[in-house]
Amino acid sequence: MQNEQLPTEDLKKFGIINEDLSFSKKLNENDIQKFLNGYTIVADNDKNRATFQLVENNTKLKVIFLERDKNLSEILENSKKEIQYSETFSKYDLNDEKNAAQLNWSKTAFIYDKENEKITEFDFIKNRTELTAIIADKKDISETNRYKNELQKLKNFLFDKINQYPEIAKEISKDLNIVSKEIDTVNSISPDEKQISKGENSEVHLNVNDKDLYEDANQIRDEKEEQDEEIEKPRGFRR
Repeated sequence: MQNEQLPTEDLKKFGIINEDLSFSKKLNENDIQKFLNGYTIVADNDKNRATFQLVENNTKLKVIFLERDKNLSEILENSKKEIQYSETFSKYDLNDEKNAAQLNWSKTAFIYDKENEKITEFDFIKNRTELTAIIADKKDISETNRYKNELQKLKNFLFDKINQYPEIAKEISKDLNIVSKEIDTVNSISPDEKQISKGENSEVHLNVNDKDLYEDANQIRDEKEEQDEEIEKPRGFRR
């Protein structure tokens, strides 16, 4: 890894490195190594979200600014009462070169682990297996129906975008198929009312996901982003 080729001025601008070229103390050694190997830093502040990723052999910093449909503080507080669903959008529909559609959008669920007092964010596409398992484990008809409704909204959204963004229709179709299969999975494991009446519950243990500071960019995503610019896409459409 050629760290001397890092885009230092841009990294300084967003507080990822300091003036002496050391990395921000908000990032631990593991975070730094992930970032240098293509992982994306994600930072949130209220409705704003920013993602930072090193591309082109670590010589360029790719930055995407997004806006959430609700304030993060509101989502975190309400998640203690019930699962919160949220969407983030970019203000731009084209990439920097203006030659291909880049639909920057994602849908996530915030789930509160009461026992450990932690909140974790799950992406509907990347974390679908774990998210569906958690919903199913609750054995709550009302919660299951809420989740299915959110999945259907996502399916409708993707379907509408296929014709609108023909440049990335193939990628959208892949995610559309994923969501459709997940809806089928949820339907096949929907809880039976008789079982629920027995009061069966399971504790869900989630990983720590600390609240981010937008300015400091102090959260590393667990999913490695592709560096091939031809297929660079936002969270909802990246592999």
